[in-house]
Amino acid sequence: MTTLDIFDPSGATDILQLHAPRLKSLEGKTIGFVSNDDWQAHRTLPLVAELFKKSFSGLKVVPPNEFPLGNFNIDNDKTVERAKKAGVDAVVVGNAA
Repeated sequence: MTTLDIFDPSGATDILQLHAPRLKSLEGKTIGFVSNDDWQAHRTLPLVAELFKKSFSGLKVVPPNEFPLGNFNIDNDKTVERAKKAGVDAVVVGNAA
């Protein structure tokens, strides 16, 4: 008789750190744009940054080329250090593929 071991892939994940609270407004804030370098991010992120600047007065943008590039670099210490040094209030991470 054949025995199959079946594993349930829908296990639980402990939440160790909650996301930061949402900003009440982007007016006058500094926003970093971090690219995962996926599909056309070099085109879409600058466009989104321009739309943000038009929509929120006093908004400052730190462009994607100021941060380490690519999926493997998004959550590393260099990216966090760069965001802190730039004084960002929030980051936009993209682009989905």
